[in-house]
Amino acid sequence: MHSTEATVIRLTRLTETSLIVHWFSESHGLVKTVAKGARRPKSPFAGQIDLFFGGEIAFALARSGELHSLREVSIRNWREGLRRSYTSTLLASYCCQLLESAVEPEHPEPGLHQLLIRALDHFEAKPPTLRALYHFETELAKLLGIFQASCPAEVSLRDALGTLPAARRDLLERLSPASDFRSSAE
Repeated sequence: MHSTEATVIRLTRLTETSLIVHWFSESHGLVKTVAKGARRPKSPFAGQIDLFFGGEIAFALARSGELHSLREVSIRNWREGLRRSYTSTLLASYCCQLLESAVEPEHPEPGLHQLLIRALDHFEAKPPTLRALYHFETELAKLLGIFQASCPAEVSLRDALGTLPAARRDLLERLSPASDFRSSAE
C-alpha cells in the first residue's frame, strides 16, 4: 500500500460504477488508479473524487501494468473556485492535460507537482488571464529543460511534445482582449 498527497487531473468512466482516476503527486508523479464502485451513491469515494480535488490517497500497486487500485481518499482541497467560471475550469484542465502529456507515469517530479499546485490555487483565487496561461507554459518549459528565450514557450513545448492540447485554441479566444469587448457588447 502506498500513500501520497495527490491532485485529480483526469477522470474516465470505466464501468457503470467505477472510474479511472489520474492523479499527479509529488512522490509518485502521474499515478493512474481504479476507483471501484466510486459512482455508487453509498461508495466511500462518493463526493471525494472530482477534477482538481487534492488530498491524501492510498493505493495498492497493480500486479502488472500501471492501473493501480485506489483504497482510500481524504480530500483537503476541493478548489470550488475553479467551477465558478467555465474559462477558469478550461484553463485548469488545459494545464493538467499539458502536464500529463509531458511526464512519464510513476516518475516523481516534485518541481512539476509544485507548479501544478501553484497554478490551480492561483486559478481558483484569481480570474483567468492570458498572462497566467503564458506563465504556466513558460515555467513548464523551464522545468522540462526545453525553454528557449528566443521563442515563446508554446513553440518549445509543441516541438518537444509534438502537439499542445486542443483546448489552447479556445482559451486564447476566450482570454484575448478582443473577446472581452465582444462579450460586453452583447
